[in-house]
Amino acid sequence: MPILLRNATLATMAQGYGLIRNAALVTEGDRIAFAGPEADLPQVYAGLPARDMDGALVTPALIDCHTHIVFGGDRAKEFEMRLNGASYEEVARAGGGILSTVRATRAASNSALLAQALARADQIIAGGAAVIEVKSGYGLTVADELKMLRVARRIGVERGVRVKVTHLAAHAIPPEYVGRAGAYIDEIAIPSLRLAVAEGLVDAVDAFCEGIAFQPAEVERLFLAARDLGIPVKLHAEQLSDLKGAVLAARYMALSADHLEYLGPDGVAALAQSGSVAVILPGAFYTLRERQMPPIADLRAAGVPMAVATDCNPGSSPMTSLTLAMNMACTFFRLTPLEALQGTTIHAARALGMDDCGVIAAGKRADLCVWDARHPAELSYRIAATPLRARIFGGHLDA
Repeated sequence: MPILLRNATLATMAQGYGLIRNAALVTEGDRIAFAGPEADLPQVYAGLPARDMDGALVTPALIDCHTHIVFGGDRAKEFEMRLNGASYEEVARAGGGILSTVRATRAASNSALLAQALARADQIIAGGAAVIEVKSGYGLTVADELKMLRVARRIGVERGVRVKVTHLAAHAIPPEYVGRAGAYIDEIAIPSLRLAVAEGLVDAVDAFCEGIAFQPAEVERLFLAARDLGIPVKLHAEQLSDLKGAVLAARYMALSADHLEYLGPDGVAALAQSGSVAVILPGAFYTLRERQMPPIADLRAAGVPMAVATDCNPGSSPMTSLTLAMNMACTFFRLTPLEALQGTTIHAARALGMDDCGVIAAGKRADLCVWDARHPAELSYRIAATPLRARIFGGHLDA
């Protein structure tokens, strides 16, 4: 049934916040049919049963454009290790970090992985997300990477939200390939990608370009394979050092480059030239107690669009709240509340290659959040609070 909202405050995100007060919004099917001042509501919709919003804020539904929610086990012990002085690299080189999750994920059944992933997805959805990106990367064998990708695809079916699935086999070097990262790319990452594409499991390809993972030359081999398969790329880049991963990503017209704490001026310029999105991940910065911040002012000055995501993962960002990520991005990195909301709506959509969501406009998908708030800045202002009154996903109201 069509939905008519009256007396709403719309944050359309079309230009800045795009605020429209005393607004009306109509959905038909899974699309927005009208959004604008209530005085301009077409007569054809005037007779619909209306829901009075009493001035409540309506925004596009949020988009979590970087998560790792399919995994086995947890890494609470490593959290304690880091608090006792161990660095992220030290934990990883001692066989912990990503590889400890790899062991747990390989041992888990599909059903166990799905049950755990759904619990995490439910928390993200409850915070207002209608689109979630989900990466593989904890299997690191052809069979286990495909297992993760199949589970990721299933999340959308089970929960009625849209899930973008990213192949991240180039996430870490498993013990059986230590000292042979190039062989891992050729024997595991690329073959698993080809099989996943053939099965329709992949929307994008990602890699971890870092000293403890893969070098740019190794990543480029994967990117070349992705290009041959017609799959867009993105990259974990410059999180712990500047290996010029963002420059590489920009050369391949990446959807996004993510983390970017050590991004240099050449990387900023490359992202601006390519139009790639800089995905800011304050949860990992917070958990790892980092001090090197992404060059937000330089990205802003260069006109690089910035997205914000939870980076939900077991080791460096066990967080499922996008509004908390928005608050952290503002507090730690000095994003404005406008930039934080753009980062979880219009720019997050761009980071996933989507153009039918992230804004409120006629013809766009009817993915909306109704908040107990009067101004969009409240969403970043509150700490770990989600004043969500109702969700409309694909034109279906969930009050």
